[in-house]
Amino acid sequence: MSNRTVSIDMMRRRLELPRAEHWVMRSQAEQRTYRIIVAQPLGEAPPSGYPVIYMLDGNCVFNTMVEALRLQCRRPEKTGVVPAVIVGIGYETESQFSPDRFYDYTPFPNTSILNKSDGSPLPEQGGAEAFLKFVEEEVKPQIESEFNIDRNRQALFGHSLGGLFTLYAMFSRPHAFQYYIAGSPSIHWNKEYLQELEQNFSARVKEEPHHIRLMLGAGELEKTHVAGNCAKACQLSERLAFLSDYGVHAEYKEFEGEGHVSVLPVLIARALRFALHPEH
Repeated sequence: MSNRTVSIDMMRRRLELPRAEHWVMRSQAEQRTYRIIVAQPLGEAPPSGYPVIYMLDGNCVFNTMVEALRLQCRRPEKTGVVPAVIVGIGYETESQFSPDRFYDYTPFPNTSILNKSDGSPLPEQGGAEAFLKFVEEEVKPQIESEFNIDRNRQALFGHSLGGLFTLYAMFSRPHAFQYYIAGSPSIHWNKEYLQELEQNFSARVKEEPHHIRLMLGAGELEKTHVAGNCAKACQLSERLAFLSDYGVHAEYKEFEGEGHVSVLPVLIARALRFALHPEH
C-alpha cells in the first residue's frame, strides 16, 4: 500500500460572541466616545422583562460575564441565576483598559497620587458626575428602547476604580439601580468625599427607604496592599448593615487566594447569583 498525504483546506473565521452586538455612543454633554457592547439571552423575555447588568470597563471582562451567565442560566432552579441582558460600557480601543476610565470613574482628582505605578503621569480625573449622567440619561434609555428590560432588576458592576464609581453611583443616585457590585473598590482614591456621600445617603434612605443590595468583593491577597481597601470595604458593609430596616442590604465577600486581578472571574460568578437569583 502506497503512502499518501491527505491535504485538508482549513478556512479560518473570526470567532464572534453569539447574540452580541456593539456600537459607538458619544455623550451629549461632553462629547466623549464610548463602545457599548450588549448580549441578550435566547428565547422570549418574561412578562416583566429581562434583568440587566451594566458593566464598567466593558472591554475587559464582558465576554467572561456573558459566558458565565449563559452557562448557569440554563438551569436557574439549580444555579440560582436567571437569564439577563448584559451591557458593557467600554471605550474605542483594543486594550482591556482605557486611560479615560480615570476621568469617568473618579468623582474628584486625587491630589496625593500624581503618577501611575510605572511612573507616568496620571490621566485627567474627576468626571464621575458627567459619566453617571451619561449612563442614566443616554445609555439606559437606549438599551430600554431596544430590549425588553425589567427596570426593577437593574445592576451595576464595577471593579477597582469601577468599584469606586459603583459606590459613588449608589450614594449619589440610589434609585438608579437596585443591585450594586463593587469589586476591589478604590475607596482610598476619594475617601473623604465618599464618606460625605455615605452620610448623605444614610440620611436619605432613612427618610425614603430604597430596595438596594450592595455586594463588596475583594481578593484575599489584596489585604496586604498599602491602600487598605479590603478593610475599608469590610467596614463600609458593617456600617451599611445598620440600614437594613430601610431596605439596604450590604455584604462583603473576600475570595481566598485571589489578588486584585485574579479575583475577577470568581467575583463575576458570585455577582451573577447575587443580582440574578430567581427569588429576588
